Amino acid sequence: MPKLIDHEQRKKQIAEATWRVILEQGMEGATVRNIAKEADISPGSLRHDFASQEDLLLYAMNLVKENAAARIESVAMQDMPPREIALGILLELVPTNEETRAEMEVWFAFTAYFRKKRLSFDAQHDGIYMGVQHIIRQLDRLHLLKKGVNKDMEAEMLYAMIDGLALHALLDPQRLNKEKITNLLNHYLDSICHFE
Repeated sequence: MPKLIDHEQRKKQIAEATWRVILEQGMEGATVRNIAKEADISPGSLRHDFASQEDLLLYAMNLVKENAAARIESVAMQDMPPREIALGILLELVPTNEETRAEMEVWFAFTAYFRKKRLSFDAQHDGIYMGVQHIIRQLDRLHLLKKGVNKDMEAEMLYAMIDGLALHALLDPQRLNKEKITNLLNHYLDSICHFE
C-alpha cells in the first residue's frame, strides 16, 4: 500500500529546512539542492510541492508570519488586564528567545531578498504597522490613553520602536535581552497610558 503523505505538513518541514539553510548559509545558500538535503528529501520531491524556488521562499516567509500571528492571537485571547495583553503582543514582535531570534533573522533575509527581486515591494508586508495601530486604537477604546495623546503619532513612534528593538535585539541579544526589552516597552506604555 502506498504511503500517505500529508503535503501541508511536508511543506512546513521543507519551509523549516529552508530557514535552517538560510541561518547557516544565508540566502545565497537557499538553493533547491541545499534545502532538499536539509529536509532529507530529493530535489524532485521538493519540486513536487513547490513549482519554483520563489514559491518555496514565499511559502517559507509566510510561515514565519503565520507562526508569529498565531502566538499573538494566543496572547490576545488570554484573560489578562489590557496592559499585560498589550505588552505580551509587543513582546511577540521582537526577538526575545532563540526561536524568535531565528525567525527574525530569516525574516530580515527574506525581506531583503524579495525587496530586490520584486518590482513592487510592500514595506508593510509584515503587518507590524497595522498591529501597532490596532494596539493604540484598542488602548483608546478602553479609555487607557492619556489625555491629549496623538494616536497617529504614537502608532508611528511605537512602530519605529518595535523595528529598532527587533534589529538591535537580533544584533546584540546580550545587551538587549528580554528583561531590558520588557522594561523599555513598559516604560513606553506608561508614557502614553494610565493603568490602574
